[in-house]
Amino acid sequence: MTPIASRQNPKIKELSKLRRSRDRARSGRFLAEGEDLIAAAIEAGRPAVEGFRLAGTAIGGSGFQDVHAEVLASVSTLGSGTRAIGVYEQRFGEPVGPLCVYLHGVADPGNVGTVLRSALAFGASSVALGPGCADPHSPKAVRASMGAIFALALARVEDLAELPGERCALVAGKGVPIQRLATGGPLTLLVGAEREGLPEHVVRACEHTAHIAIASESLNAAMAATVALYETTRSSNRLTQRGALLPGLRPAAPPSRVPPS
Repeated sequence: MTPIASRQNPKIKELSKLRRSRDRARSGRFLAEGEDLIAAAIEAGRPAVEGFRLAGTAIGGSGFQDVHAEVLASVSTLGSGTRAIGVYEQRFGEPVGPLCVYLHGVADPGNVGTVLRSALAFGASSVALGPGCADPHSPKAVRASMGAIFALALARVEDLAELPGERCALVAGKGVPIQRLATGGPLTLLVGAEREGLPEHVVRACEHTAHIAIASESLNAAMAATVALYETTRSSNRLTQRGALLPGLRPAAPPSRVPPS
């Protein structure tokens, strides 16, 4: 197939639109740029709807279309350009246990993507997004997730009753130290925005409140979620091959078994 050589090509125009939030919401699709993210999608069993690659490379296999370098660079969100862009379907399902992370008001897409990465690293089953959260499918969030966007169950939540298991609100300076949190079943860790934290009504709806013992005033939301996941799962005799889990909890399903929306 002849490489795409014009920025006016209809496919290139549609690709460019997916950089905008409203067009991602309308289409239910998103972009992933770069060979590492495309490889992560393949590993997770998430085929690209469409793929575009630098002419002369073999990135993505036969499903990717060759594009001239200047045309591909024109739709890239990376300052240095990219060698490949894949288009993928968004997937939202139900929040699932045994270990879920809930984000409330986390408006920075880099933080949302980093939480996805940490959640996958520590064996969480899902990440649930509440009101005020950044789009997890924005280019910045997808890059920060380092491929976790493809391998982790993702949910939107309006009612806290949807969250699996007992709920633990992470609140600076309140409750028990996170490493002393005692629970024997499914658990959701709730993390709020950096400045505002979790709203009071959200904290009241939780069975537990915990904090991270630090010397300064605060951590950013992604770091707080990462430390909380580590402390929640690191206790002796809690390790599995896929990461540390709470006592009595079964390991999360492998990435290829993420439920479709």
